[in-house]
Amino acid sequence: QVQLVESGGGLVQAGGSLRLSCAASGIIFRINAMSWYRQAPGNQRDLVATITRGGYTNYADSVKGRFTISRDNAENTVYLQMNSLKPEDTAIYYCNADLITTGDYRRGYDYWGQGTQVTVSS
Repeated sequence: QVQLVESGGGLVQAGGSLRLSCAASGIIFRINAMSWYRQAPGNQRDLVATITRGGYTNYADSVKGRFTISRDNAENTVYLQMNSLKPEDTAIYYCNADLITTGDYRRGYDYWGQGTQVTVSS
């Protein structure tokens, strides 16, 4: 029983900052990667940032230079530090994890959090 729980969303003024957290719990043999996605009304769910098992990071062009993804592997937690927020960052942010949960290291499975609302006012 694996669960991802996000926290840290809220309302912030443009130019402000928020820090999102996502904690994974359950039987986890290995974290292959953890990511943040976001979805605004009427839009598809888009990848925001990813951090791999080795600590490599990737960002969507729209957030590069403003957002930073990091993780605490000991706590199975991923963070998203969001600075210089813009109204267009308003969305529900979802945590995603590619996890080895069965002991079969040949494949991982995707798990999703419930989402946390981020609203940036102009």
